[in-house]
Amino acid sequence: MSAKPATRLYVDAALAAGMEVALAPEAVHRLRAVLRLRPGDAVALFNGRDGEWLARIDGQGHAVVGEHLRAQEDDGDLWLVFALIKRPRLEWMIEKATELGVAALIPVTTERTVAEKINAARLAAITREAAEQCERLSLPSVRAPQSLASLIAGWPANRRLILCDETGRAPPLASLAAACLAGPAAILVGPEGGFAESELDGLGKLPNLSAVGLGPRVLRSETAALAALAVVQALGGGWSIARRRPRVPAGETG
Repeated sequence: MSAKPATRLYVDAALAAGMEVALAPEAVHRLRAVLRLRPGDAVALFNGRDGEWLARIDGQGHAVVGEHLRAQEDDGDLWLVFALIKRPRLEWMIEKATELGVAALIPVTTERTVAEKINAARLAAITREAAEQCERLSLPSVRAPQSLASLIAGWPANRRLILCDETGRAPPLASLAAACLAGPAAILVGPEGGFAESELDGLGKLPNLSAVGLGPRVLRSETAALAALAVVQALGGGWSIARRRPRVPAGETG
């Protein structure tokens, strides 16, 4: 037995043994020019639905699917809702949140948001590359930006909203983390400078809101988001699942 291929690719196509899958042009370029893979070399493919599969690339921009390596796994249903921040820190946060297992990334605008247009295609590429690297079998959805008022008005009644409260009045996140993943949940992080009082009042009217504190220090928005995700995953049970790395027959790695 030998380790599975180091190179993983997300594809949109269905996956099953014997199928020929067309690879995206940017993936073909990376395989050839960056990774120096040759026709016949093995890669692992996943699509968020059919698990992970061993495949062999050809010289025409395709991969032929072979052995099934892993069944599709449930990555959970934890959302991250965040006020828009400047692009370099936003992109870093999106990458790390994908690694931490979020199911959806939902940007919002607030009174104190330093608004910047987001490049949806760029953010989607970041989530794809992060999922390929961290061995996720799915991609988080990236929603279009909306106002905080719109988010509050349409918030689903069955989903807990965990507000990272910088006022110092809320109980610590660790005291609620065990309950956070008991059902659908989302973490909400505000902009630099925090939420306006009127916004906190609006959030406070939600029946499923839980305000929590993140310790004695003032954290940047992206730091707060990732710290909260890590605490919830660690104490709420998301990290109780051991990492599973499939093995494939000797000679199948290319």
